[in-house]
Amino acid sequence: MTPAAQARRLMYLAAAGSAALLIGAFIFQALGYAPCKLCIWQRWPHGAAVGAGLLVALTGPWFIWSVIGTFGALISGGLGFYHTGVEKGWWEGPTSCSGDGNALSGLSGADLLSTDVPVDIVMCDDVAWAFMGISMASWNAVFSLLLAFIWLQASKKLHSKGAA
Repeated sequence: MTPAAQARRLMYLAAAGSAALLIGAFIFQALGYAPCKLCIWQRWPHGAAVGAGLLVALTGPWFIWSVIGTFGALISGGLGFYHTGVEKGWWEGPTSCSGDGNALSGLSGADLLSTDVPVDIVMCDDVAWAFMGISMASWNAVFSLLLAFIWLQASKKLHSKGAA
């Protein structure tokens, strides 16, 4: 098998991994685990990685697709790590979805009494579901970094001797 064919297989594997993570996220959402703002942010880079995989199928294993896939997986992994830190209290998250309510001090009485606010805000610093003591955000970070490694291996294959 040529290095380009090996790269193509690795790119398909990594894109399928991102697709599996997205499908899993949507299944959890359908089961009633509403995503917070940071959860949704973690999905977009996986979408870019899946798109890169589709472009591999349409145009071939170009280096640019491996770069997009790598960055998509790395960004989602970084966001997953950041989200994990918010959940564990290592640092503060966005004020719109985490904290203890201190952000209310800047609101007026009319703002506090307004009924034009979202009813079901999902807090980013609450763990909605965990497996083996590891939250969904942490699992996303781990799997995303693994997928980034696969994308990098595909890149390496494209630059090896004999690749297209």
